Amino acid sequence: MTPRFKILFLCTGNSGRSIFAEYLIRRAKPDLFESVSAGASPKHFPHPLTLKVLQEQYQIDVSTARSKSWEELFGEKFDFVITLCDNAKESCPIWPGQPILAHWGSPDPDAFEGTEAEKEVYFWKIAQQINRRIELFVSLPFEKLDALRLQVATAEIGTRESI
Repeated sequence: MTPRFKILFLCTGNSGRSIFAEYLIRRAKPDLFESVSAGASPKHFPHPLTLKVLQEQYQIDVSTARSKSWEELFGEKFDFVITLCDNAKESCPIWPGQPILAHWGSPDPDAFEGTEAEKEVYFWKIAQQINRRIELFVSLPFEKLDALRLQVATAEIGTRESI
């Protein structure tokens, strides 16, 4: 049996982008990844539109989704740590065990201004961008790449795709 990789997705508020990533990778490859998300300054709850998109568009059970501080996870070892916003990238703490670090920046869907319908479409677009990156990531030949090549390939994914 292949061991599962532990992956951490970080964002400032842990209410949108990082929640999308945490749940979308679970959906894509639950046998390969154990995922968690956290934030530097987490909101009290995941954004309702984040949960709605995951439930309605991806048919994902998000009943256990919660926003949490990365302080809860200090000391845990991760194989990958991926930041999804510039603020988290700049303030990301050092994680034990030399995880592969990457930045997959996406716009903050919560900062989008518009009608409720327009906001929902924007959240969907951000989820699609993150999902495409996750699809690229999970298709990497992990067993064939050394740590340096895996670092480069993981980081490169964040340079692709604008919404």
